[in-house]
Amino acid sequence: MTSPRKTIIRFENVTKRFGKMVAVDNVSLSIEEGEFFALLGPSGCGKTTLLRMLAGFETPTEGRILIDGEDISRTPPNKRPVNMVFQSYAVFPHMTVADNVGYGLMVDGVPAAERAKRVEEALALVKLEGFGPRKPDQMSGGQRQRVALARALVKRPRVLLLDEPLSALDAKLRDAMRSELTQLQEKVGITFLMVTHDQDEALAMASRCAVMNRGLLQQVATPSDLYEYPNSRFVADFIGSVNMFEGRLAVDEQDHAVIESDELPAPIFLDHGVTGAPDTTLWVALRPEKIELHKRAEGQPPPVLEDAREGCNIAAGTIRQIAYLGSESVYEVELENGRRVKALRTNLTRQDQEDFTWDEPVWLAWHACSPAVLLA
Repeated sequence: MTSPRKTIIRFENVTKRFGKMVAVDNVSLSIEEGEFFALLGPSGCGKTTLLRMLAGFETPTEGRILIDGEDISRTPPNKRPVNMVFQSYAVFPHMTVADNVGYGLMVDGVPAAERAKRVEEALALVKLEGFGPRKPDQMSGGQRQRVALARALVKRPRVLLLDEPLSALDAKLRDAMRSELTQLQEKVGITFLMVTHDQDEALAMASRCAVMNRGLLQQVATPSDLYEYPNSRFVADFIGSVNMFEGRLAVDEQDHAVIESDELPAPIFLDHGVTGAPDTTLWVALRPEKIELHKRAEGQPPPVLEDAREGCNIAAGTIRQIAYLGSESVYEVELENGRRVKALRTNLTRQDQEDFTWDEPVWLAWHACSPAVLLA
């Protein structure tokens, strides 16, 4: 049996105001030792302010921040067991890579021999062995990002803070660095706290994520739970692509429920209860990849999925737009009432994208377990 991890960071009712503006609003959050944690949300949601308060660059207006049970809310940045990798890398252009990485150790008075040894170890960690004599302008963007990581890791912090660490890289390099960062975190075992507005980045790298909006904490969960079981319309809409339908609860039993929506021609059948009062207004979130496309011909009955009640979880429409994305295609289907719904199909063969075409009549169908039901 795995023993529970120790909590290393705790935000207790933390609020930060800039004049009349509330940037962070009464946030309480615990982060475990050795965790790769992501703060996720749109621009201006408060995630970077929360990170800067942990780093010591901002002071909470109210509340406490604890590391290992010690209140560090008023502790100077250089006295905290954290180090930060900035979005801009902030490497010194006039210094060699080795001098960049060892700069913090030199300021701390670490002897030259020990400093050289630790710099070499840090460069090896980020796969930059032999790059010590180079200048930053002789390196690629990804290599400079690794230099910034090595400079932060060389001081052996308890917590490494990452502020939009991959935003300056091109798409292919960003994908490669995601994998490298995740492997590095597992290797060194340090707690990583990353701030990003890129949902794909957070879902791919973090063990847990906190979604923020307008200074408030919306949900804290694993990436899969955030995506499959969002607790609000905001989280469902922010994480990934989603079709959202407003409806009312028509039937609610322990093992099934039925939701009626004016936006869909047929009821939505669920294979579980909702626990709500009759006629409660709620929202149904349906991801594009959970919607099946079927050919629709005149006189042909609609498809019935094995776990969906007949006459439910079905809608007739016409394909109005196709986005070919290589590994998958996204189809925008216009229903008979004018509502547009997105459906996604994986291109398993080279001919998959030719199965459906523009202005083709189709059926949309989905399983009873696919929708997420949201009360707020």
